[in-house]
Amino acid sequence: MENSVQDTTVQKPKWIRVKLPTGKNYRELRTLVDKYKLNTICQSGSCPNMGECWGEGTATFMILGNICTRSCGFCGVKTGKPMDVNWDEPEKVARSIKLMKIKHAVLTSVDRDDLKDMGSILWAETVNAVRRISPGTTMETLIPDFQGITKHLDRLVGVAPEVISHNMETVKRLTREVRIQAKYERSLDVLRYLKEAGQRRTKTGVMLGLGETRDEVFQTIEDIRNADVDVITLGQYLQPTKKHLPVKKFITPEEFDEFGDFARSLGFRHVESSPLVRSSYHAEKHIH
Repeated sequence: MENSVQDTTVQKPKWIRVKLPTGKNYRELRTLVDKYKLNTICQSGSCPNMGECWGEGTATFMILGNICTRSCGFCGVKTGKPMDVNWDEPEKVARSIKLMKIKHAVLTSVDRDDLKDMGSILWAETVNAVRRISPGTTMETLIPDFQGITKHLDRLVGVAPEVISHNMETVKRLTREVRIQAKYERSLDVLRYLKEAGQRRTKTGVMLGLGETRDEVFQTIEDIRNADVDVITLGQYLQPTKKHLPVKKFITPEEFDEFGDFARSLGFRHVESSPLVRSSYHAEKHIH
């Protein structure tokens, strides 16, 4: 039976409260990031798991600038006309990863629909630069959809990061409202194509609490597994600012457990499902 969720203005429940990051590894990384003005999405995105991930030697870096050509209703990244591509960026990111002694790096980017190659060339060069400068670091590349153009996706498959991920973000019915310029089927096709093209490990993430029904969540998880995706993350959507889409419901930990159990029953290799999960959470475990 479908359970529609209701609009709510209730305060964040206790299970959403975030512990302040602590620990020796976290403090050392924080000092390096501040000293060398390194750019991590962990900080700029105010990720609730920053302390835990940095303690494990995992961090997320955003490439291709910080202005996106798309205007998704959930995302705190600025929309507008992006700056020119900085071709020194792959080297800088790779040196930051080496300096921070990152064991597992997650690379992500804004959408660059303004570029003929959608940014895929710089993506591939960044992976190659990390391989060259910090060869002990494993990588996940959290990519845009590149408008589903396979030659751009092939560039990523060709440089063989340990994991290629592309986030579905939400259920089919809400995709137009939440992701605006994206398409549900196109994102599924991207994930399916990556695997068919020879990528060893694929991954996606879905946010809950945007107004989806339980049945829609189950259907989305099933659709993703049918695209032969290996890893799925399910987490609570939190509104970045009042201009962004409101939280319609705070999903309980018990509901997350139920969705996670369903995903595991379908045969995903790794499942992360709890309120504070973000797509990079426990990323270092997803390569195995």
